[in-house]
Amino acid sequence: MDRYRKWGWGLGLATVSAVSAFGLASWQAHAAPTTSPTSAAPAEQARVSDPSPLPEAATGTGSDPLTGTEVDKARAAALTPQLAANARDVTGKAGPEYLATELDEDGGRQAEVYFYDYQTERLVKQVVDLKSGKIAKSFTAAGMQPPASPQEAKVALDLLAADPLGADFKTAYQKATGKAFDAAAGAEPIAHIYTAKPADRGASQCGKDRCVQLIVKSADGHYINVTDVVVDLSGRKVARLK
Repeated sequence: MDRYRKWGWGLGLATVSAVSAFGLASWQAHAAPTTSPTSAAPAEQARVSDPSPLPEAATGTGSDPLTGTEVDKARAAALTPQLAANARDVTGKAGPEYLATELDEDGGRQAEVYFYDYQTERLVKQVVDLKSGKIAKSFTAAGMQPPASPQEAKVALDLLAADPLGADFKTAYQKATGKAFDAAAGAEPIAHIYTAKPADRGASQCGKDRCVQLIVKSADGHYINVTDVVVDLSGRKVARLK
């Protein structure tokens, strides 16, 4: 299922990872030999062969999903020296936050690479021609909030755990798991982008700022819902919805 929707200005986002090509497993069953009333030979057990997946091709054709090689090539071309120097990711480091790469369905064998720049609070789309390895088109827009990256989800959980409003989450975590919350214990944050609604009083800046709500999966499989709290990644603060 696609994680991303089409945007009004023509930006489409699909899944963050390129799909790996797998070979089809070959199933071969051998029938037991014929037996006679006077000679009962033991039936040979059916056997199944399961060859290793075929190696992924370096490049695809037509509307084939992008290969890992193509994604790497597109990301390298899309990250221009200017973006690398001037943009900022969710941690504040130089370079934009990488979100996803998908095939440009309307542009032949081209890749759409998406970044978020926390310096300017803008979404950046770079369209890379995979044959030439050069940027064919470039777009930026404010107020567009595609799904969060894994790094954004992790930063959101760290901000929540360090904030006084994270106390209820820690209590719920301990009740569910029997252990105190420990960021290094393998908890998996699942982040959903939050955009402010007209009646919001606790997070009215969300939409202009990049904000998320969290559901946290513990290492032993418990889910802790924290959607009454919004983490503002742009402002690096936590707010309770009112």
